[in-house]
Amino acid sequence: MTSEFDAMYETFQALLDAFPPSEAVKRLEMLGVSSEIVQQIREQHEQHTIRIKELEEPHAVVRDGLDTWYTGPQTKDKCWPAIVDMLRKDGWSDDPAIRNLDDSSTRVLSLLNHPKEKTFSTRGLVVGYVQSGKTTNFTSVMAKAADRGYKLFIVLAGIHNGLRRQTQARLVQQLVEPNPSLWSQLTGLEKDFTPQENPASYFGKNNKTRVLCVVKKNATVLRKLAVWLEKASDYLKDCPALIIDDEADQATVATKSINPLIQRIMESLPRSAYVGYTASPFANLLIDPSAKDLYPRDFVVNLPKPDGHFGTEVLFGRYALDGEDPEQVDDGHDMIRSVPDEDVACVRPETRADIDGFEPFITDTLRRAIEYFWLVTAARRVRRTGNPHSTMLIHTSVNTAVHNSFKRPLQHLLDRAAASLTDTVFLARLRNLWNEEAERVPAGEFGETKVPFEELAPELPGVLRSCRIIMDNSSSEDRLDYENGPVVAIAVGGNTLSRGLTLEGLSVSYFVRSVSAYDTLLQMGRWFGFRNGYADLPRIWMTDELAEWFRHIATVETEMRRDIDIYMTEDETPTTFAVRLRTHPALRVTAAAKMKDAVTAASSYGGKRVQTHYFHTNADWLGANLIAARDLVVASASTAVRVEHRATDGRYVFRDVPYDAVTNFLAAYKFHEKSPENDPELIRDYIRKRVATAGSLRRWNIAIVGNPAGEPFSFTPTVAVGLNARARLAVKNPDPDFADIKTLMSRRDAAVDLDGDTDKWNEQAIKEQRCLQLPNTGLLVLYPIDKKSEPSPAKTARAPLNAEEHVIGVGLVFPQPQHEDSTVMKYISADLTGLRIEDEDLSPLESEDA
Repeated sequence: MTSEFDAMYETFQALLDAFPPSEAVKRLEMLGVSSEIVQQIREQHEQHTIRIKELEEPHAVVRDGLDTWYTGPQTKDKCWPAIVDMLRKDGWSDDPAIRNLDDSSTRVLSLLNHPKEKTFSTRGLVVGYVQSGKTTNFTSVMAKAADRGYKLFIVLAGIHNGLRRQTQARLVQQLVEPNPSLWSQLTGLEKDFTPQENPASYFGKNNKTRVLCVVKKNATVLRKLAVWLEKASDYLKDCPALIIDDEADQATVATKSINPLIQRIMESLPRSAYVGYTASPFANLLIDPSAKDLYPRDFVVNLPKPDGHFGTEVLFGRYALDGEDPEQVDDGHDMIRSVPDEDVACVRPETRADIDGFEPFITDTLRRAIEYFWLVTAARRVRRTGNPHSTMLIHTSVNTAVHNSFKRPLQHLLDRAAASLTDTVFLARLRNLWNEEAERVPAGEFGETKVPFEELAPELPGVLRSCRIIMDNSSSEDRLDYENGPVVAIAVGGNTLSRGLTLEGLSVSYFVRSVSAYDTLLQMGRWFGFRNGYADLPRIWMTDELAEWFRHIATVETEMRRDIDIYMTEDETPTTFAVRLRTHPALRVTAAAKMKDAVTAASSYGGKRVQTHYFHTNADWLGANLIAARDLVVASASTAVRVEHRATDGRYVFRDVPYDAVTNFLAAYKFHEKSPENDPELIRDYIRKRVATAGSLRRWNIAIVGNPAGEPFSFTPTVAVGLNARARLAVKNPDPDFADIKTLMSRRDAAVDLDGDTDKWNEQAIKEQRCLQLPNTGLLVLYPIDKKSEPSPAKTARAPLNAEEHVIGVGLVFPQPQHEDSTVMKYISADLTGLRIEDEDLSPLESEDA
């Protein structure tokens, strides 16, 4: 029986090349295979599909009823094994690198339709990280799809020729060259799509080759492709097609020309699957799911972050999400260097009228960044590991005239440096710069060894001789080209360098361009990615405001991915869940046109923890909050059912205080305007609704958390605790009236009014115990913070608070509601009137030559 089953299962697998699983089973029954063997085959196939569905990574939210037919590579495959061989030669390990890629690409392909289904139109989205290997992932999906019978592969590769050419080259190298007899190409390295004379030569029944077409998202090009496919309709009925949209949030969503053309192309293909890839899916997740559009109605896949990847959170840190222990959230590596606000006008025109005749001035920070780039390049030559290329990015504007204006001063700086290599003053400056940076970011933390200045100095002449100044934009002829030997380049550019294009060996970035949306800002981060052999060396020069924006986006990104993971475990589908996107007072989530179908999400504080981390530092603002806090303590002392004082750890708890003491405090206490999540009006409204509709939150516990070792601070003559120390995040040119302490409330503080061994509880345990012990009682915690608040020596990313008055921090903990929660809504829009903003330039959508 076993040998018969094995033989029949091989037959079943062979039938899967021609039929979907249900049809393949019917064919076995027609062949007279016994019902017992057929049932065993069904069960075996189901076991394989369950393994794919239950892969630990990647997580996916999937449409109900979506059948999984693909169960992984087979021995007869040709395209996927060729990629594996190539990756091994490039140094990829079988485990975990290739195994993870195999699993994630298998999961994506398993969510597409079987190529032999009569008609299908799949829409999915794959969310990766910036510069994390998304191209390798979709190339692997294409390879596996080709091995299973998909025939036409259309890749929408950004809006610029540079990215289209780079994508074409990679796909030819990884798909076509290993199996040239299996592939035909509609596009070439230097040639976007042009109509071919005879569609039958590509799609006729006798032609078994796969067809590759790599096009940029340009109206003229896509219109020609759409018309050609419509003329070839007789040949496309049996042509399963996979459309990969690289950078799917760019130009695809809510555009008047590109979006309809992509849908027109899909309509000409009776069997088509559209899969968008992006690291900034904000726009894609705001498409109206009910409209005839490209909303990912069938699946959303959340790719895991690869080992060794430098992402937003690693570089900029982020804020704690609800349910996280703030002490466990990292501040990020000390790799961000501050550009003073007064420098910006030297490297970027302040208004459009200033563009003509603009000449940049090489400021001290820009010179320092460039000199550090040369030092890094020399050090990497000493190490002789990792990427052979070395690139610096200067991004101050999208305007090509501004880019070009940098050519002369940068070349002058390079020439002067080359002539100064025997100047002891110049060499001493370089030595000091190198040693200072090496001390701030120790090489040992990344498994590397510091390169002494004496060892890198002999490499500097060669570095400066090989260094090129390149203006890379849509109008320049001299572009970045990594195909003809090692490159050392300082690249000045805008949009051509900000989307998809990989800047090889990127070590230093100088970035001061203002943008208005999350997705634009995130995609500007060409510094994200892998830095094998030089993970300790990258640096980014930017304004403090931009650094804070990136820290906020790191929080949004983490929260968004967590939402996808949560919905996956709750059996939600892409049409029944909506990812929430946290707002920011100075940034839009995405372009306004892409947000036309967005709605404000109902926000509930049930089970949440709210805390302050932004503060003004002027005496008037802080003084008002001190008065509000003292009034709350007076009210609590007079109305509490019981007062607990723990002198050993500097804590008070006033139990069962009426809720109006809390709402009165929230009316008087001032939250910083940069904290839209800490909206006192919204919180007060929520408390009142809980009181009125559920009889909950009528009583509150008011806690004061102090530091027994701190300077004494009195709320009332009888209530005093020691001041806490909360240093601010360090920035080179701090706003004298602003401080971000990042973390206020510890996990232990969130359980200050609970009984038990709270020090041993994790976040989940605290939530569970609150539901058991105090299911209807809120907690408000006051933190008196020392206005000096010196950081500990180990906290290199922190600086003294230096406020004009002591600071009052506030934390609120809301119990999880036992029944349906009250929700409150408020529209929060970005006020962009005071910003000099340069939005994404989408003119290349209409120009074939971009």
